[in-house]
Amino acid sequence: MPFHLTQPRPFFLAPLFLAAVVVPTVLAFVYFAFLASDIYVSEARFVVRSPAKVAATSLGQMLSGSGIGGASEESNAVIEYLESRSALDDANRDGLLSRAYTAGDIFLLDRFGGLLPPNQERFFDYYLDKVELEPDPTTQVLHLRVSAFGPQDSQRIAERLLERSEDLVNRLSGRARADALEVAESDAREAQERARAAAVELANYRSRTGIIDPEKEAIARLESIARLEDEMISARSQLDQLRQFTPQAPQIPYLQSQVETLNREIERRRSGVAGSRASLSSAGARYQVLQLDSELAAKQLAAAMVSLRDAQAEARGKRAYVERIAPPSLPDYPIRPRRIGGVLAVFVLGLLAWGILTVLLAGVREHREG
Repeated sequence: MPFHLTQPRPFFLAPLFLAAVVVPTVLAFVYFAFLASDIYVSEARFVVRSPAKVAATSLGQMLSGSGIGGASEESNAVIEYLESRSALDDANRDGLLSRAYTAGDIFLLDRFGGLLPPNQERFFDYYLDKVELEPDPTTQVLHLRVSAFGPQDSQRIAERLLERSEDLVNRLSGRARADALEVAESDAREAQERARAAAVELANYRSRTGIIDPEKEAIARLESIARLEDEMISARSQLDQLRQFTPQAPQIPYLQSQVETLNREIERRRSGVAGSRASLSSAGARYQVLQLDSELAAKQLAAAMVSLRDAQAEARGKRAYVERIAPPSLPDYPIRPRRIGGVLAVFVLGLLAWGILTVLLAGVREHREG
């Protein structure tokens, strides 16, 4: 019986190699060479800036430079906004993104809604895959890259997103200025009302009592009392001299009457200064309270006006804005997909898969034979 020696099949014709390496590589070659749509990437670079407060010291001034700093809060807001559904809805109000990503000339597997039914959830995921935002923590510059299947589409979408980001920054900045000014103006109005009310109450009190300044009035009355006491002392001295040397002098009754009149006037004026509820001391206590309230209200008004001016100056300095370092570019040629690289990647992954499966199958056969 003749013995026939069978030649082993080359590995590249083995079914496993064909299934793991050859077929995927051929499909990848067909896809990247003939089917995959060209992808254009428009890139823009911008920074969100706002005037920063300059330090009072010379060292702080040197460190702060021109006083213009990166607005980290606004930058974070822009990043969160561009990666949100609001950015997608705002940019697609006129259907710009829908037309760019669902055109009929785009390959079925590349365009949105090609195989799966379109909905807003899938469109948002598709949008996140086409929009890349990379912040630079050192320079605070934001790098925006927008991918589309036409150069004009990618540029228009990037421009639209930048415009919506500028609108967002303007809204945030305007709201911050409006809130700060509203609080300062409200405090100033309240301080004005308090100062006006205190001044009116003090004026009404002066009108009711007929006293402009109780303290000055009391000083004037005490001076008049002192003059009357001097006159009374002089009259008493004359009266004592006449009683001692000329008891029958006709001036004695007149001097006695003058002394009594002066004494009554002094007592009356003293009671007007202190001692009764209508005295200047009682009026002075109430006047001092009203005057203190008026002075305090005036100081509060002055402080509120200073705060209002500071708030106005700070509001002018809080104007954040988007400064474009590089506007959205118009791509000259598609940089994606990387066709040769894609085919090579599929080929390498196929080889790895084929090698792993070969080792596994060899182990299984050895286990069965053993």
